[in-house]
Amino acid sequence: MADHTHQIGDKNHEESQVAVVMVPLPAQGHLNQLLHLSRLLSAASLPVYYVGAATHIRQAKLRVQGWDLSTTAAIHFHEFPTPRFENPLPNPHSLIKFPAQIVPSLSASLNLRDPVFNFVKELSKSFRRVIVIYDFLMAYVVQDIPTIQNSESYCFRSISSFYLYSFCWDAAGRPDLHLPDEAKNVLKEIPSRDGVFSPEFTDFSNVQRESNRNFSGDIYNSSRAIEGLYLDLLAKEKTTGTDKTWAIGPFNPVLIPEKKSHKCLEWLEKQPQSSVIFVSFGTTCSLSDEQVKELALGLERSEQRFIWVLRDADKGDIFTGDVRKVELPEGFEGRVKERGIILTDWAPQLAILSHSATGGFMSHCGWNSCIESISMGVPMATWPMHSDQPTNAVLITKALRIGVEVRDWEHRDGVLSANTVENAIRRLMASSEGDEMRKRAKELGADVRNSVMEGGSSHMEMKSFISHITR
Repeated sequence: MADHTHQIGDKNHEESQVAVVMVPLPAQGHLNQLLHLSRLLSAASLPVYYVGAATHIRQAKLRVQGWDLSTTAAIHFHEFPTPRFENPLPNPHSLIKFPAQIVPSLSASLNLRDPVFNFVKELSKSFRRVIVIYDFLMAYVVQDIPTIQNSESYCFRSISSFYLYSFCWDAAGRPDLHLPDEAKNVLKEIPSRDGVFSPEFTDFSNVQRESNRNFSGDIYNSSRAIEGLYLDLLAKEKTTGTDKTWAIGPFNPVLIPEKKSHKCLEWLEKQPQSSVIFVSFGTTCSLSDEQVKELALGLERSEQRFIWVLRDADKGDIFTGDVRKVELPEGFEGRVKERGIILTDWAPQLAILSHSATGGFMSHCGWNSCIESISMGVPMATWPMHSDQPTNAVLITKALRIGVEVRDWEHRDGVLSANTVENAIRRLMASSEGDEMRKRAKELGADVRNSVMEGGSSHMEMKSFISHITR
């Protein structure tokens, strides 16, 4: 099947007179999304310059999934010297699960303000227009760009529109607005924001918010098939200060080339359809030793097939310093070796989720993981840890009804018991309720994949965005 997703553009057009500069936040789920978007825009004959500190550019390139970087000549990586920052180890025993260990590297990214400005200014001499697409959490870095006459800035919201709308609604005191009943009912389920961020990150985020003034529109890694209602509400109410919004996701490839090179993919080939639960908590979450043991026992007792990615959270610089090795219960691997596989390194998440043997995804509910799971039609077991994740879990379980709750946010401080883990896995993987969710997830996944094909909503919005920036 040919991949016609988002393929827009004609080399005879004047797009080459317009260059795009990507300014990602140096954290994996953010680096990743804007690298995927770089692929889509470069396919429209637009030269794309992906910029950042050398160590984070290296990280982004190393971990790209679902496509081959070497086949995309129009993406140019521009490395700035890596600013110095402390590189602490993650603390798996912290009550607040926000990854405090990456905050020094995020704060160091503020030093990119002058280098990015000078780079864009130099580029502006060679192009009719330079388009800067920046992660909202890099607003401070790009605040001077509007002073360059032939440049425009677009804010990439690296979160769901549901999260952004509910965040603003919550911050406004949860007003009784004239909302559709569907929205009213779901918004009531939004958990408190207590404990979602560390104080240091809140300070960093406030700096970005204060800097985010002069931009020409918002871009979302989302699809109207998933959250059209909330995209419309954001635009109608100009919640972020603009009604120019483009939902052009999913950015990730939705047709994954068949690669069986990884041991877990070879193993998946031998498993029955929809029989495996994939367990992974992203790149920024660290589980305590006690929690790892309970999760292991829950997986064992569930008697379900599984792939479990058990690796420690990323540091600010993933290439330096120690990495904690997590201990499993004695004899666990021997007891589950017939039906489970444990990965302790980087896993090919997109390939795993797209495999027909995968029938569920136990996840922290980072938006990157949510959008990948939705686009592959895989239902979720939600275990939010920090940031937007508790709200994304509500979108998955209550609004889209394609997931079961593992951890209730209000009880986030304790260790989740093996019994709770086992019950959630059985609900998702071995019950009629789980079968219904799988059916809904497959249908939604098909709608989302269709949205990036010729004539689909995301494809049309991508066309609109490219037409707008090359006008």
